[in-house]
Amino acid sequence: MSHTKEPSFRESVDLMFNRAVALMDLAPGLEEKIRVCNATYTVRFGVRLRGQIHTFTGYRSVHSEHKEPVKGGIRYAMGVNQDEVEALAALMTYKCALVEAPFGGAKGGLRIDPRQYDEYELEMITRRFTYELVKRDLINPSQNVPAPDMGTSEREMAWIADHYARMNTTDINAQACVTGKPLNAGGIAGRVEATGRGVQYALREFFRDDMGVQKAGLTGTLDGKRVIVQGLGNVGYHAAKFLSEEDGCKITGIIERDGALFNPDGLDVEAVHHWIVGHGGVSGYPDATHTAEGAAVLEKECDILIPAALEGVVNLSNAKRIKAPLIIEAANGPITAGADDILREKGTVIIPDMYANAGGVTVSYFEWVKNLGHIRFGRMGRRQEEARHQLLIDELERLDKYLGGAWSMTPNFKAKYLRGADELELVRSGLDDTMRTAYQSMRDVWHERQDVTDLRTAAYLVSISRVAASYRAKGL
Repeated sequence: MSHTKEPSFRESVDLMFNRAVALMDLAPGLEEKIRVCNATYTVRFGVRLRGQIHTFTGYRSVHSEHKEPVKGGIRYAMGVNQDEVEALAALMTYKCALVEAPFGGAKGGLRIDPRQYDEYELEMITRRFTYELVKRDLINPSQNVPAPDMGTSEREMAWIADHYARMNTTDINAQACVTGKPLNAGGIAGRVEATGRGVQYALREFFRDDMGVQKAGLTGTLDGKRVIVQGLGNVGYHAAKFLSEEDGCKITGIIERDGALFNPDGLDVEAVHHWIVGHGGVSGYPDATHTAEGAAVLEKECDILIPAALEGVVNLSNAKRIKAPLIIEAANGPITAGADDILREKGTVIIPDMYANAGGVTVSYFEWVKNLGHIRFGRMGRRQEEARHQLLIDELERLDKYLGGAWSMTPNFKAKYLRGADELELVRSGLDDTMRTAYQSMRDVWHERQDVTDLRTAAYLVSISRVAASYRAKGL
């Protein structure tokens, strides 16, 4: 294949879809139904700010309603456009199908640079955008449920939820109209860390797959692996933090918008994050080599590369020079279709975005279920679980006395065993199970089919076949 013209993000998603359906036996009509984006609504609304009216352009795109509600984040960025939003909505369809979250795919975006406005102005803009979407049922607990994305956070989700409730005063499920909310506004423990935590669980499951690790030319476990992270936002920060603190990885490179830090002995993720929050970038950070040309650090030697920020950072211009044998796409679409071809030819193993960053939508699913159930996870069962465990501990202690202290429990066993799971532990458990099961469904296709040479194609095959099954069950 010639590596001359770079496909757009939308074209990349279409190319990867085509590559997968070529290996499937789908009826042409059903293939087209799954491919196309069902609807995109474009809204242009005015908000009076600083003494004059400012007009903003926003989008909400619904790719597939094979299951409802549809799910997908809302991003605030100047680069937002219809093509990008539709491509991201398609990716959400496949992502939800892959991790078996019962949602269709959607996405939203507002063309705005959030750094140009203060908090009050952003709230006015967000509430007006919410109003425009809610009155068309493009935000609704049973039809369309947004979440945070690039440029938005739990703050914006709280505004959206509040505005929906103001417009639907008798809807008992109003809180479920959006996920990624703060805990005190109906959110769920573990949602902020969810996507980064999902990246960690994805890597753990990959390293349990001996054949996969071998294909990447790696050995052993995550312990001691050198990792370069591009983008220390919410996803990159949590992924890097958990991998370094809990799995023994060395974060050797961190790339940000104002350059990159590199230290072969490993960087202190917490300290770098603290520096970025205080200084707006990595420049001037004392304990590492700073490179103004951040993109060059993508090409440094490492074991695992984690692009966790923008689309298309690994492209035709640099793919040949990427040395990492394993890349995990924490961002959406960080590797273009052209670069994907080059890397596959080189034998690089790519854990695809559709799976790698599905932690966010998985925990969003748990939050939505919590809101519909109107009860915190663990509330009814936790103490009962502890009481049952106490029975066993009491019996063991009675035996210990009977044996005159000749036998005793391992230190800390009692405290650990007695603790019933709280919401955070249950959320992490559910996320871990989801990431393991989804990886195994891709792995089986990857290792067992001769015509599938990469995890991305395997992921598309699994998810498209599930979407197709949903449509067939509807009688389509």
